[in-house]
Amino acid sequence: MIERITHFMVNSGANWVLWLLFALSFVSIAVALERALVFRSTGSRVETLVPELRKLLRKRDYARAASLLQDGSVLGRVVGAGLAEVESGASSASEAMSAAIGLERKRLEQRLIFLGTVGNNAPFIGLLGTVIGVVGAFDALGKPQAAGAVTAAASALAPERVMSTIAEALVATAVGLVVAIPAVAVFNYFQTRVGAIISDAETLGHVLLSHLRGEAAGESRSELAAE
Repeated sequence: MIERITHFMVNSGANWVLWLLFALSFVSIAVALERALVFRSTGSRVETLVPELRKLLRKRDYARAASLLQDGSVLGRVVGAGLAEVESGASSASEAMSAAIGLERKRLEQRLIFLGTVGNNAPFIGLLGTVIGVVGAFDALGKPQAAGAVTAAASALAPERVMSTIAEALVATAVGLVVAIPAVAVFNYFQTRVGAIISDAETLGHVLLSHLRGEAAGESRSELAAE
């Protein structure tokens, strides 16, 4: 069984591992560029939106507040979902925004798992190529010894051939690391962006909820005073 596996590994070689790593690298670049375009369209301007939204809510100008958030951003879609439920109260608005945040998080994290998977596994794929190359090197070294018919000069050159083969095999590990490191870096960057965008959406949502709860409390006090 071991001989068959060894024969298969020696015959297959490690070139296919390198081609696999190159393919994963190209796909990772494509995913990173596509995600970059998506995140570019989700520009967060929560610092300016918070005071503007608070001012409009105090005036109860919900129509202008909704138009303020119609910019196609994550913040606009999340808080817009809450504004659509203003008449139903703070609880309904909170549930609507929670649902919208879930949908936006899913949209933002789409295909990021591929980058994380490549970053975690590319070194192991490269190591597999190195192992295959080492197995082939030692198999080549063992053949002259088993045959016993090689010349002294060929035997002297055998270790050099083995070291050269092992050096070539280590290239697979290096390529695996080259593929993995950028993928991990880009994955971590996008995950940080997702957290920041969702945090901004929640911050803006709390502005709406605080207004609605304040309105509800004010109405309750007015009813008690009237009684």
